[in-house]
Amino acid sequence: MISKSTLGKALLLLVLAGVLGVSVRVGLHGSGALGAVRSHLHALGVLRTAHPVLLASGFFTAYVLATAASLPIATALTLLAGALFGVLEGTLIVSFASSLGALLAFLAARTVFRDAAERRFGSRLRAINRGLAREGGVYLFGLRMVPVIPFFAVNLAMGLTSMAAGTFYWVSQVGMLPATLIYVNAGTRLASLGGVRGIVSPAVAGSLALLGVFPWLARRVATRVKARRIQGRWPRPPRFDRNLVVIGAGSAGLVSAYIAATVRAKVTLIEGERMGGDCLNTGCVPSKALIHAARLAAAARAAAAVGVSLGEPRVDFRAVMDGVHRAIAQVAPHDSVERYRELGVDVRRGHATIRSPWLVEVGGEAITTRAIIVATGAEPIVPDLPGLGAEDYLTSETLWSLQELPRRLVVLGGGPIGCELAQAFARLGSRVTLLQRGAHVLTREDPVVGAFVQARLAADGVDVRTGSRPVRVERSAGGRELVADVLGEATRLPYDALLIALGRRPRTRGFGLEALGITAAPTVETDEYLATLHPNIYACGDVAGPHQFTHAAAQQAWVAAVNALFGGLRRFRADDSVMPAVTFVDPEVARVGHNETSARAAGIDYELTEYDLADLDRAIAEHRATGFVRVLTVPGKDRILGVTIVGHRAGECLAEFTLAMREGLGLGRILRTIHPYPTWSEANKYAAGAWRKRHAPERILRMMQRYHAWRLRG
Repeated sequence: MISKSTLGKALLLLVLAGVLGVSVRVGLHGSGALGAVRSHLHALGVLRTAHPVLLASGFFTAYVLATAASLPIATALTLLAGALFGVLEGTLIVSFASSLGALLAFLAARTVFRDAAERRFGSRLRAINRGLAREGGVYLFGLRMVPVIPFFAVNLAMGLTSMAAGTFYWVSQVGMLPATLIYVNAGTRLASLGGVRGIVSPAVAGSLALLGVFPWLARRVATRVKARRIQGRWPRPPRFDRNLVVIGAGSAGLVSAYIAATVRAKVTLIEGERMGGDCLNTGCVPSKALIHAARLAAAARAAAAVGVSLGEPRVDFRAVMDGVHRAIAQVAPHDSVERYRELGVDVRRGHATIRSPWLVEVGGEAITTRAIIVATGAEPIVPDLPGLGAEDYLTSETLWSLQELPRRLVVLGGGPIGCELAQAFARLGSRVTLLQRGAHVLTREDPVVGAFVQARLAADGVDVRTGSRPVRVERSAGGRELVADVLGEATRLPYDALLIALGRRPRTRGFGLEALGITAAPTVETDEYLATLHPNIYACGDVAGPHQFTHAAAQQAWVAAVNALFGGLRRFRADDSVMPAVTFVDPEVARVGHNETSARAAGIDYELTEYDLADLDRAIAEHRATGFVRVLTVPGKDRILGVTIVGHRAGECLAEFTLAMREGLGLGRILRTIHPYPTWSEANKYAAGAWRKRHAPERILRMMQRYHAWRLRG
């Protein structure tokens, strides 16, 4: 017969565990606290001797309830289990109790909070659930193996996802076992302390030291287990020919190879076409050279407004294109085979195929490597239009073979590439029609920005047709025509050249990714370290996304190369939270961070501050007083969420805001920075000033007014 006193002690066990948790949390200061703990442990020890099953079942129940209620006392309870039951019995009790309690907390969170979370964070949760569907067990196992992450927080967070309850339970059971064993072992040592000084004894210190080392060991074990599971069917070479093989010699590939050569790694760079990739040969360099020529033509026409009459400029389009190719030739040595071989890179020309996680084949030769970086870039998207043949259109890649200026040019797509080239050709003398499916051009920008750019295109002679959809291409005696649906009406557009600028898709096929199970839909799927499904295969640049910018590719290349070469020691996360972008229309559109459109889509509260370049002295002096600066900040604070600048030299002015966001500097710091006068960058200061004026401390200013009035009295 169990006495009431014994039952009372058992029921008070959870309270005692909480007391012990508080004591451990404050560091067991003073012999009084330690003495109290030891006295309770002694009493419970007596109870355990008399009624071992009762104490064990009571402790088990208390642990389940505390974990299910998500009380943050699991560490204290686990230490107490070691002190009461020893390593074997304590580990057994805690392992099953913690897993069962975690499952109950998981189910409770799913029942109570999941619907609300899906309404509030639907798009983000869908992305998380897609990842968990593929690697949910491995991801949860990694979280469970790192005890510095509160287990109760993991329970609640996972309850909001679509992970199966069974998967959650068994992964938790296995994943929490090592940490449970270490904490229980530490608890056995704490039970034998004779005083406060005993906490630094070698035995206790050794037990607690395991807790510090364990997260590192756990991550290494989880990575190894995942790699073996994925790569087990491919034989691993006994030795490697290279430390790194890079596929693709565009911006991302060149930077990756450069970094590897700089740290004296053995690296092979493989390129099937032209060194420098799209940026050098068909993108950034040639397009900016063409845009420069077009701006000079526009400036010549506008010169009369300031008293310099040049008349209508005569455009020699063949000479313009010669200038474009000269620019490519002058930049090419920076990206050449010769330069990279001088740096120590083994450059190979040919098509690369990944045969295994450690083997790349090129030109019939197999190269073994510890790591691989896929940097294969992107290619233009061409729609499947009836009647469209290969000879009927141009893209941003084939445009540069033109020798004659098209008299009639139709441009499909009102994104950055379409707008830049439409404006350039119109300024050079083509009659340009631009078809855009959306309500305005540059649909990723705010509507006010799209409308501004659209008006500027129209002023340069571009016929912008929004709400348009291409239907088919037809041939007639007069040449070729594009039949399009424009606002619901069939419209025929005769053309001499059709430029397709509907965006670019990543180049992922033909490199062996499919055989390795690497997902590309449409970009190659990577984790935060830019590793693919295989932990030694990385992807960066356009093929990895989400940004198709040369500077984004270079930044990702650094992350991928360092992780590929030194990931066993330290890894770096790819951070694109502050990614600037410039559309090189005239005037330019530059943006970093959020605009109103993206902030609303993400559910982010913001405050908008605007500054009109019509008030900027430099803009007035140069007769370019059009454009604006739009700054989004946290409501009531000067922390910058995003900036859009539309105006002359907007890309250069954006750099200051990019630095401020990167380093956590607010508008107040920009306002206090000395900007030379008269410059375009003063617009940044005046935008910060507009924010400050709206947030002027009126109460303090009124006090100052009274103070100065008092001073006038003599």
